[in-house]
Amino acid sequence: MAMTVEIKNNKLCIEIDLEKPTPSSSGKTLVVASTRGNAVTTAYVDGKPITIGLNAYINKQ
Repeated sequence: MAMTVEIKNNKLCIEIDLEKPTPSSSGKTLVVASTRGNAVTTAYVDGKPITIGLNAYINKQ
């Protein structure tokens, strides 16, 4: 998983690679992008790094 994070015009911009859809742990959805937990980024606010936990999924229908 490759993810880039930056702050542009006071907005947090996240870019993450899409993956082949795989079933979530519950099996209810198909995960297409995930940080697989929390990931500390290279973007900072008030001198502290931003941590992101991201899951992108589609419904299994």
